Amino acid sequence: MDNQRNIILAVLLTVLVLFGWDAAIGYLYPQPDIPAERAEVAQQEEEAEEARPTRDGGLTSAADIAAEKKDLATALSAGGRISVKAPGLSGSLNLTGALIDDLTITRHRDSADKDSGPVRIFSPAGTPAQHFAQLGWVGDGIEIPGAKTTWNAQNGAALTPETPVTITWANATGQTFTLTYEIDEDYLITASQTVANRGDGAIAVRPFALINRTQKTASLDTWNVHSGPIGAFGGSVSFGPDYDDVSEEGVVEMEGRAGYTGFTDIYWMSALAPADARAQGTFRSLGSGLFRADLLYDQAVVSKDKQLTTKTWLFAGAKENEVLDRYEEMGIEKFGLSIDWGWFRWFEKPIFALLLALFEFAGNFGVAIILLTIIIRGVMFPIAQRQFSSMAAMRAVQPKMKAIQERHKEDKQKQQQEIMALYKKEGVNPLSGCLPIFLQIPIFFALYKTLLLAIEMRHQPFVLWIKDLSAPDPLHILNLFGLLPFEPPSFLAIGILAVLLGITMFLQFKLNPAQMDPIQQQMFLIMPWVMMFIMAPFAAGLLLYWITSNVLTIGQQAYLYSRHPQLRAQAEKDAVDKKRAAEREKSEKDEA
Repeated sequence: MDNQRNIILAVLLTVLVLFGWDAAIGYLYPQPDIPAERAEVAQQEEEAEEARPTRDGGLTSAADIAAEKKDLATALSAGGRISVKAPGLSGSLNLTGALIDDLTITRHRDSADKDSGPVRIFSPAGTPAQHFAQLGWVGDGIEIPGAKTTWNAQNGAALTPETPVTITWANATGQTFTLTYEIDEDYLITASQTVANRGDGAIAVRPFALINRTQKTASLDTWNVHSGPIGAFGGSVSFGPDYDDVSEEGVVEMEGRAGYTGFTDIYWMSALAPADARAQGTFRSLGSGLFRADLLYDQAVVSKDKQLTTKTWLFAGAKENEVLDRYEEMGIEKFGLSIDWGWFRWFEKPIFALLLALFEFAGNFGVAIILLTIIIRGVMFPIAQRQFSSMAAMRAVQPKMKAIQERHKEDKQKQQQEIMALYKKEGVNPLSGCLPIFLQIPIFFALYKTLLLAIEMRHQPFVLWIKDLSAPDPLHILNLFGLLPFEPPSFLAIGILAVLLGITMFLQFKLNPAQMDPIQQQMFLIMPWVMMFIMAPFAAGLLLYWITSNVLTIGQQAYLYSRHPQLRAQAEKDAVDKKRAAEREKSEKDEA
């Protein structure tokens, strides 16, 4: 009882320190007015704090968001554009510089609010969210089109899946440059670069394609999910270097032939892939938080009255698993692996496919997660039965084990040999009880990665206040679910789902047989509340999976205890013995 009272007092004092320290210091030591120059520094620090990347990516600074809205309206109203109208993408192409710099992803909303607009992936140069693609040529001794070149549209008022668009530009020495764009139903633009030589002699040109973007709109880059430069080089996918590496190096030339190259966020990606020629990939830092991914083709000589055509695929859209796999089948090397599944993708992708099938059946991702949990627990039920049988058998042989330990307490090797012989004779496997735990780990990790990476889970609601299963529980107990005007620190942002996780885990552990080691037993009692704090910032869907699993485990344990009454009786006996031992120890201390 004393220990429990001390623990409660320690928790209350910790909470008091966390929430009361700043207020007390501010009251006892009021700060003087901040000078103008320090106020400016403080404002910059506040803006930097506000501009921290999020899981979705995009601008986070209020000043940048306001400037983007204004600059975007100015840039898009200038004219000289060709509309893009497709089921997956919409926007426009800029005839000045032949820039693909205005694209929105029509299938995905900018936020969980149903009235929010589509996600913007490309934005013109000079805007805070700058992100665009360009195709062109490098050549010596001839005039080539550049960023200021105004191209002429040859056909099509709009780029659609049914109507390609061709733009041309000719120099004064007989070379004509042509770009033809085609778009599909999803997120792929096929660009054909043609240079026709009608000049007096041969010319040497090197086709290129590039993606230019700002880091301001990058999503959060973490130890387990990469955000930044990406590509397939030399036959394998490279999740790196990151933005900091490129900033430090200035130019990073990737080794091996480029299958594709570009930039990825958690949910979005812009990438270039060679369709019919070899190319090299390079990442560059342009300063001021701007970066470029280059796809460089080999130099080619175009003889008089000949032409050279190079085809490049541009992907700008959502990282939908099925779409990426289809583009890989079409010819973009390792494109399906641009989703950072990690080492366990062979296990994660089947779990993901099953989850999508359940979602199609149920119509709600939360219900799909519950059904997935039921299926997993059902598959593992025979293993759980074996675990309980093994636990019952282990309890039954405890007296014989103790006798062996007493008989050979001076000879540990002999003791171990006889215990192993006893296990074999009684058909007991001491490790079988660990098997369900080991099987749960990859399943849990697979669902964790799915909730973290799969855009199919983004903004999927469950019930009531859970509007996005891929995001943490939005309601926090410490601010009375948003009624109090403050946001708890992340390590204290405990939501309803986290509390339910702690309660169900505690009940699950209480049903387990009492541990022989009292310290280990105390750890089991504390663990649920530690996990409540640890898991609170995780995706709501992950907590829903774990809560459902705990509830099913509690029911499963109750059923299996009914099938193995000797285990229940032994567990109750152990609990009584431990209580008596604790009371006896307390009594002896009081008498002393």
